[in-house]
Amino acid sequence: MRKSEVLAAEAASCLNRAMAALRDIWEEIGIPEEQRLERTDVVKQHIKSLLDMMVAEEESLKERLLKSIALCRKELDTLCSELQLGPFETEEKSTILQMEKNLRMRVEELQKQKQDRKQELKALQEQDQDLCDILCTALFSIDSGAVPSLEDLDCYRRHVASLNTLKEQRREEFVSNKRQIILLMEELDHTPDTSFERDVVCESEELFCLSEDNIMALQNLLQQLEARRALNEAVCAELRARIVALWERLQIPQEEREASAVHVVGSRAKTRRALQLEVDHLEELKLQNMKSVIQAIRQELTEYWDKCFYSQEQREGFSPFYDEDYTETLLELHDAEVGKMKSHYETHKDLFEAVQKWEENWKLFLELERKTTDPSRFTNRGGNLLKEEKQRAKLQKTLSRLQEELERKVQAWEQEFKRAFLVKGQQFMEYVSEQWQLYHLEKEKEKQERHLKKSRQIETEMLYGSTPRTPIKRRVLSPHTPAKVRKFHGTSIASTTPNSTVRSVFGGTISHSPTSRLPPSGKKAGQARIPTRAAAKPPRPRLRQWNKENVSQLDGTTLSGGCTPTAPAQRNHSVSSVASTYSEFAVIHLF
Repeated sequence: MRKSEVLAAEAASCLNRAMAALRDIWEEIGIPEEQRLERTDVVKQHIKSLLDMMVAEEESLKERLLKSIALCRKELDTLCSELQLGPFETEEKSTILQMEKNLRMRVEELQKQKQDRKQELKALQEQDQDLCDILCTALFSIDSGAVPSLEDLDCYRRHVASLNTLKEQRREEFVSNKRQIILLMEELDHTPDTSFERDVVCESEELFCLSEDNIMALQNLLQQLEARRALNEAVCAELRARIVALWERLQIPQEEREASAVHVVGSRAKTRRALQLEVDHLEELKLQNMKSVIQAIRQELTEYWDKCFYSQEQREGFSPFYDEDYTETLLELHDAEVGKMKSHYETHKDLFEAVQKWEENWKLFLELERKTTDPSRFTNRGGNLLKEEKQRAKLQKTLSRLQEELERKVQAWEQEFKRAFLVKGQQFMEYVSEQWQLYHLEKEKEKQERHLKKSRQIETEMLYGSTPRTPIKRRVLSPHTPAKVRKFHGTSIASTTPNSTVRSVFGGTISHSPTSRLPPSGKKAGQARIPTRAAAKPPRPRLRQWNKENVSQLDGTTLSGGCTPTAPAQRNHSVSSVASTYSEFAVIHLF
């Protein structure tokens, strides 16, 4: 049995006991039956009224609960719709009171969510408004009257966060640019003259609008100031270069140069003005010393002509160079020509330097070739002849390589500029060919002169005999080398060094018997012995071919004067009368 039923039974028991007690009291009092009935009816009516009232109250409670359930259901539907949530489902077997409680608590929960979302939305809108005022951007698009969904709030939060990041970035950029702008304005002696410049420089950083247009304008202002500074730097650099050039042309003493404004670093406006004043002063001096300045410019112009390999005809094309009327107009013409030549040289500097490198190697090659005609080089020991031969071979390879590289570069240059690349008035390959032709002509001329000289010398020796010469002193390689005796065409030669044979032939004096004898070609037993070192290395065919004229002469005449019986008893030959090149010397030495 439930407790409520027990309590109801106890209530009924209490009522029965009370009625019994009342009857007993009435009995004792002696109340008549009719009054007892009336009193019992009053008790009944009172109890009934009390119970009816209690029932009515409970019925009213039930109705209120049902109404509350209905209202909660309606409000839940509205809240779920506003919060974009699914419908709330109640338990089917729950009582009215439990259902009302559940619905009421759910309504309170959803109302709190709604209130929280509205408050967060309001806070985000306030932040958005502040950021939009600073950044000059549009507000986030959202319905302020509606309850925002969780996705809307999350998107709004991200939007506000991005605006905060953008604000910080622009703030840093503004502060950095402002600092640079202030420094540039100080360097340029520039005073803010527009409202925007004053806002940037003078106003507080917190009050500056960080809009995209303002940031762009700030960047443009910074770029303009940097461009002005770069222009100032370029102008100052040009003024400094102009001052140095005028110093050189005017030959200003070092003491005056050290006191000049050119040594002031930087490119401030006052520095620029000081440099300009210095240039103006030097220009006045230049006008006062026109002749010397023009002559200095002409020397500079000549240097650029040489660097650019200008021919005489090209140089004569600038007629003011030969004008003797030293005027300011003539100076301006020379300045313009120097500027043009300097620009031309700098533009094609790599090609001109390559040609210059070929020229230097070519001159070194010619110098080595001239050394081959110097007889004194045969008296020098230490392997210099071999070194010269190696250097000459290396130079020939270098010249060939440089010539091929230059030919490719010149062709590319001519294709690019659609004109011929001239070196001393000729196309480069024609110039190179002409140098080689001149070289071969000079070699042929030297060869013919050498042949003529040899022929005349042989004729003179055959008619008058050779003149004795003092032997060339040579450093003794080994003082402990024993004396050796060699026979050369039947004649004994005393020697104290292993190389006495060569020294006897080239510059020494050879003694012969006064008796007449046949030339070496007619003797069989008295011919000169070839040194062992020479015999170990037979002459190369190429050297024989180069010096066949010397060999033919040596085959037909005696080397040191053994000719006719009427010839003097003592004869010698110099190096120049026997060999003029290393190859000729090698052939004669081998023979």
